Amino acid sequence: MRLLQVSIPTGERETVVQTLEAEGIDFFLTDETSGRKYAAIATFPLPSNAVQPILDKLHDEGLSDEAHTIIIDAETDTSRQFEQLEKRYDAENGGDRIARDEILTKARELSPRLQTFVFMTVVSAVVATAGLLLDSPAVVVGSMVIAPLVGPALSTGVGTVLSERDLFVRGVKLQLLGVITAIASATVFALLVRNLFLFPPNTDVTAISQISGRLSPDFLSLIVALGAGAAGIVSLAAGVSVALVGVMIAAALIPPAAAVGVGIAWGEPMVALAAGVLVMVNVLSINLSAIATLQYMGYRPRSWFRTERSQQETVRRIGFLALSLAVLSLFLGGVTYSTYQDAQFEEGADTAVTKVFESQFQQAERLNMQVQYQQAFSIGKRTYTSELPFREPSRVIVTVGRPQGEQYSNLTTRLQNRIERETGKEVAVQIRYVEIDETSA
Repeated sequence: MRLLQVSIPTGERETVVQTLEAEGIDFFLTDETSGRKYAAIATFPLPSNAVQPILDKLHDEGLSDEAHTIIIDAETDTSRQFEQLEKRYDAENGGDRIARDEILTKARELSPRLQTFVFMTVVSAVVATAGLLLDSPAVVVGSMVIAPLVGPALSTGVGTVLSERDLFVRGVKLQLLGVITAIASATVFALLVRNLFLFPPNTDVTAISQISGRLSPDFLSLIVALGAGAAGIVSLAAGVSVALVGVMIAAALIPPAAAVGVGIAWGEPMVALAAGVLVMVNVLSINLSAIATLQYMGYRPRSWFRTERSQQETVRRIGFLALSLAVLSLFLGGVTYSTYQDAQFEEGADTAVTKVFESQFQQAERLNMQVQYQQAFSIGKRTYTSELPFREPSRVIVTVGRPQGEQYSNLTTRLQNRIERETGKEVAVQIRYVEIDETSA
């Protein structure tokens, strides 16, 4: 609930009293004796979702913009009249929704001062980079907690829908600064780690699970970012803490940005490209869902002129974001299709290996099967054989248990032919034998 204090300009006292009485609101009226342009101060409690409708009603009935309104967070009102008012607005508005001025104030307060923002972004990016290289999920999560990116992401949406250009511009600038700072910090730190030999120099960074998980952005990544933006706006509009949602937004931005830095430092352009696309997709998706959700919730500027301009800007910005995502979705679609093809090949290869062993080599014991991939294209003289997207299967490795001295001379050829028939792809097959001791006690 909220406690409102409205300083009523001279000549508008009766308008306020009649409006509040007509709405069934308990209020207290105090004469203003400071000798200024105000005649009285009206104090009254309201449910959070009733603040904006009542303020709009007061202005529609004649309260001028010179009225000074203070909105205070309150705990409890025990009167029966307030309970009735609360039930009424719950039925009309369907839940908690803070006033327009409140959400503007909260959006501005979410973004820290520039020096603090840069410092916290650098620290979070460095911690995230260390977590990626250490393959430590706990450290990566810790980097998300301290990342200050939720404020700019939500401020951009609020500034767009409520036609607050200064808030929108600041949000965009801080988002760009945050992403660039995170990537630059991660790159510098990763270069130091590599050149000071704080990490094994010949390590394939794409084999680290915390890094490889950020190198194949698909349509599920898009859903995560859209959900983060929508959840952030709903939390902000409900007047509750957005700290947990901030972690979700940081999860979509900081680790991929750190992965870009690692890719640059290790001279892996495909790593930097794949993780960079994920960062761009997440930034655009968070902003798109934040703007769309706020628009859907019915927030509008106060004046009719600003409302019309806001709607035009909102449509234009949603169109730009949607078009940009559509272009990047070509990459996401390619990754999704590539992942599906990999799964289909592995299933077919597994079926082929199983059939060969069941029909012709029943005395042998199949222990394991692994598929190695090779990048479908190369950059310069470098050929990628890692967990990057757009790859082709190059080798199937089968581990076989056999009694000591047993030989399976044609097993490799049979497996290779059967895999080609099942999958339509010609790949190399490597057999690794493990001697099994069959001596009984």
